[in-house]
Amino acid sequence: MDLNGVIPANILPLDDDLSIDVEAYRRHVRHLAGVAGVVAITCNGHAAEVSSLDRAERRKAVALAAETINGKVPLISGVYADNHIQAVEYARDAKDEGADALLVFPLPALALGGSQEMAYRHVAELAGATGLPLVLFSYPEFTGMHYGLDTLARICSLEQVVAVKEWSLDLRKHEETRRVLRELDRPVSLLTSFSTNLLPALVSGADGILSGHGSVIADLQVRLLAAVRAHDLAEAERQYARIQALTRVIYRAPMANMYARMKEHLIMLGHELTPAVRPPLERVSEAERGQLRQALAEAGLLPTGAR
Repeated sequence: MDLNGVIPANILPLDDDLSIDVEAYRRHVRHLAGVAGVVAITCNGHAAEVSSLDRAERRKAVALAAETINGKVPLISGVYADNHIQAVEYARDAKDEGADALLVFPLPALALGGSQEMAYRHVAELAGATGLPLVLFSYPEFTGMHYGLDTLARICSLEQVVAVKEWSLDLRKHEETRRVLRELDRPVSLLTSFSTNLLPALVSGADGILSGHGSVIADLQVRLLAAVRAHDLAEAERQYARIQALTRVIYRAPMANMYARMKEHLIMLGHELTPAVRPPLERVSEAERGQLRQALAEAGLLPTGAR
């Protein structure tokens, strides 16, 4: 599975009663799959408010996405769970509903001092449960849910692991992860999720981008990656400036509400969905909505005549 490219993690449109808005979800996923340069789509990630979804809803989200994409690009399903027994159930559900690969979240117990052996076992159990390719989700060190370099190398030696979603938010760790992956005896892709520092992350050797912000700006991410690959620094800087105009208003305190902001940006860009989000996320204020709109204008994305 070649995941070297742009991989949006979709948001999950909701009705005002907070149930899944099936038609809006289909439109959203169809739009992402149609962006030239997108090599896969991730569902059931943070951007899709996965922690608020029950098992049936997670399964439904995979089924709808798989049916809508219909094989145009691979579908990666997030597996977010408190233990490997639960994770295996979610993974098998995802496979049954048409997922082509799995994004493996780290165990929350790691934040409470869980061992690196626990971290390895969690991924190893998933690797043996479905046979699907795995993308390892690497968290920031300050969360306590990160993988040590030795553990990272050990996990990536599992043949099912095909990529790492690098979300350390630390360019030094990003480079260490790249070194570990390049020293493996087989290819494992490095997919940056450092959305506020995409240009330096790509220049330092990332193979692609896996990010929730791709649900809004996949086309800009494609242009940025293409410019970096072409060694066209001037074009890369132009696209990066546009992206940074948006990250300043999306990735800010409270960080937990970034996906509510992304939904507002999609609405402003003409996508048909409500701004509804599930708790603990909150709808944005009118003042913040004005700031979000101004950022789109600065990035040259606001449709002509839009208010």
